[in-house]
Amino acid sequence: MKNLNISPLNQRITTVVFLLISCLCFSQNSLEYKGKVIDTDSNKALGLADLIIIGTNISTVTNNEGEFLLKVPIAHKDKAVLVSYLGYKKLQIPLSELKKKNSKIELIVAATVLAQIDVNAPKDAETLVKKTLSLKAENYLNAETVMTSFYRETIKKRNKNASLSEAVLEIHKQPYTTNKKDAIKLIKARKNTDYTRLDTLALKLQGGPFSALHTDIIKYPEYIFNNEDFKDYNFSFSKSTQINNKLVFVVSFVQKENITRPMYYGKLYIDAEDYALTSAVYNLNVSNREQASALFVKKKPSKATVYPSEASFRVNYRVKDGKWYFGYSNIFLTFKVKWDNRLFNSRYTLHSEMAITDWNNNTTEFVNRPKNRLKHHTILADEASGFSDPEFWGEYNIIEPEKSIESAIKKINKHLKKS
Repeated sequence: MKNLNISPLNQRITTVVFLLISCLCFSQNSLEYKGKVIDTDSNKALGLADLIIIGTNISTVTNNEGEFLLKVPIAHKDKAVLVSYLGYKKLQIPLSELKKKNSKIELIVAATVLAQIDVNAPKDAETLVKKTLSLKAENYLNAETVMTSFYRETIKKRNKNASLSEAVLEIHKQPYTTNKKDAIKLIKARKNTDYTRLDTLALKLQGGPFSALHTDIIKYPEYIFNNEDFKDYNFSFSKSTQINNKLVFVVSFVQKENITRPMYYGKLYIDAEDYALTSAVYNLNVSNREQASALFVKKKPSKATVYPSEASFRVNYRVKDGKWYFGYSNIFLTFKVKWDNRLFNSRYTLHSEMAITDWNNNTTEFVNRPKNRLKHHTILADEASGFSDPEFWGEYNIIEPEKSIESAIKKINKHLKKS
């Protein structure tokens, strides 16, 4: 057998040919649609709108600027996309009518229908919340599923991005009727960190993909509405709204005045027909600094006092064939760091979001391949590397990066090249 001596030039040519073939395969297997979802009257961007390919489990969400990137296998090119947003009429658009770049999708505000409510509806807000939590077997997925998700985590020091991490994950989602915990497997990940802006303290803040999963109130009620805490909340009705043209009750909740430990306050959006939780937006009361800090800070220097100044959360659910499932999570945490030997305080923000982009009921491969499973305390920035390949995600659906994130990636890359 002859020895093959490949020159550096031939190696480069081979690499270029390989990349070209890869790009061609990618373009042949899927179609890519970009655009923006806005309010038809005000032109206001609608962040966190859902886009779902009808007849499939393929989906994505818009970023805070209303922009989306949707990758669709070519086999589904004749299908339509369903666009929905809380308080707006849903809109169904054939993919053939979407431009592949810069599509503008306009949604119309849905006037709340003052329909007659079922006479069996709960008479007070607390009873409604209890009923919602008790109906998880009827309203939510009760089979094991493997969900593909995109996860992004950013850390800022003051107002400048210091660390950016992204990943495609597989989530082994356990049935809502069991106490089994969800598992996560890392598929692909990348990060970029400017360590000159980031004290080691920032990497020891509690966070990661499991924190996003734990916002699923129906699956993990123990984090917010456990039996001990439930009695310490006041519940009340707010003005109703609509989602997907259906009436939704809005329940506000807040801890009772005599309770001093950190608890949550916010709003629950509950479907008026089946009493399923469709969305929740809530905050942690961080006025008790010492106890609130203990919930988030894993490790800190002895000369630093660390406490959260804001902790906000959001979870959205989607429905298919009459069953609701976890679809999106958003966490925003702000911390202040006071050093004994420094004049000025430091301020860090940790922002993470997770979007389910596809799912199926075939769990065999996940169960039989435990490699790359994440631990509950995993911080994504420790597991990822690299931001150089523009085609890194291939055919995976991701959340379109916002302008500030794109700018931060470029700035950090420039800094790293200089150092």
